Amino acid sequence: MLQIKGVVSDRGSKYAVSGGPVKDRGAIDEFLKSLKRDKKFAKATHNTWAVIQSDGLPLKSDDGEAGAGMVILRMLERAELFDHIVVVTRWYGGKHLGGDRFRHVQDCVQAYYDAL
Repeated sequence: MLQIKGVVSDRGSKYAVSGGPVKDRGAIDEFLKSLKRDKKFAKATHNTWAVIQSDGLPLKSDDGEAGAGMVILRMLERAELFDHIVVVTRWYGGKHLGGDRFRHVQDCVQAYYDAL
């Protein structure tokens, strides 16, 4: 698991990104379970994620951050990264970020790609 903490901080909200290879839905569930074993990530406001399986099936979850899973999914499609989950974690800081939250999700995914 590759994990980058403190990627973005804006108006009190903090972002991190995690990811790794996954082969099927069971591996996705295990990855998320493993991530949330860290209490900090388990208590995060949102753990949004996406993956494109090798058969082309896209899976995603917004985890309450409407539209964020689709942002991650589109970036995975452009990078043609299959069987690899990317999770963007947000700890809400008390102020709404509006559309900036999508830019922050993109920044997190790009930071993950840069670290691969």
